[in-house]
Amino acid sequence: MGVNLTSLVPKQEISFEELSNKKIAVDASQMLYQFLSSIRQPDGTPLSDSQGRTTSHLVGLSTRIPNLMSRGLKLCFVFDGAPPILKQQEIESRRARKEEAREKLAAAREEEDYESIQKYAKQSISVYKELIEESKKLIQALGLPVIQAPSEAEAQAAFLAKQKLVQYVASTDYDALLYGCPYMLRNLTLSSRRKLPSGATITVSPEIISLAATLHTLEITHEQLLSLAILIGTDFNPAGIKGIGPKTALKLVKQYPQPKELFSHVQAEFDWKKIVATFKHMPVKKAQLKWSHPDTAAIQNILLEHDFNPERVATLIAKLEQESRQQSQADLQKWF
Repeated sequence: MGVNLTSLVPKQEISFEELSNKKIAVDASQMLYQFLSSIRQPDGTPLSDSQGRTTSHLVGLSTRIPNLMSRGLKLCFVFDGAPPILKQQEIESRRARKEEAREKLAAAREEEDYESIQKYAKQSISVYKELIEESKKLIQALGLPVIQAPSEAEAQAAFLAKQKLVQYVASTDYDALLYGCPYMLRNLTLSSRRKLPSGATITVSPEIISLAATLHTLEITHEQLLSLAILIGTDFNPAGIKGIGPKTALKLVKQYPQPKELFSHVQAEFDWKKIVATFKHMPVKKAQLKWSHPDTAAIQNILLEHDFNPERVATLIAKLEQESRQQSQADLQKWF
């Protein structure tokens, strides 16, 4: 879910050329959800191989990620660990919503309601352990670092950014800002073209969101931003405060800068202190990021095992090998 700050935070478009040679930590679970949501068959089911194993995530990883690599982006991927206790309510809520969506999906298929099929198919998506492990193997075979977070991936990614191991955190929501990430990126792993409900298509560009610029524009502190998010609703208190949206929350944190006074005024029925502590003390770990040349034999084995078209795999391998040679030559020339 994440916190809804879309209407408040300032955004700045950035080109892929400007992102060349930049190190970027990607929230892997969100990226996999995007692939499973968008790469599907007409009946709403994910792509699969001859054994019925889902392959949508591998299709996304083997196409979009090499494309970003070819533009010079140095990606690393952070995976979620054990969820915080306060997130259990949201996890149970998500599970219930997915189960309801699966029931509606089955009914839509019986009625051949293709619009509803697409809608409920996306709502019923789950990123299973097997998909995560397969994704890790392919990412590592591409020569990219994989970091297993102790808990929330965005907290770990924000930690990497604060340690200056990466310049950006790529995510679909704004929780990274709550963890103190200096700069985050949106729309990085999405397709560059998006189809609107009207049928028209628009160009989707990466956007930079600066924590400092956000705080300056909103004229609040980071602590107030955290209070604002809690008023709206986070993964640790999904409902937030009834009737309070982003704009009202901004007014309230300015009117009551101290959290104790603020949450007393709105008569919060949840323990806001625990939520603040969860954000501020989320477990993270030190990590060493090392990029390497792609293991083309491993990539080939993973994809062919799942019935990928051999010619497409061969084309991908040839492209990766060519880029690897060019990178080796560029690294060699630095010595002269």
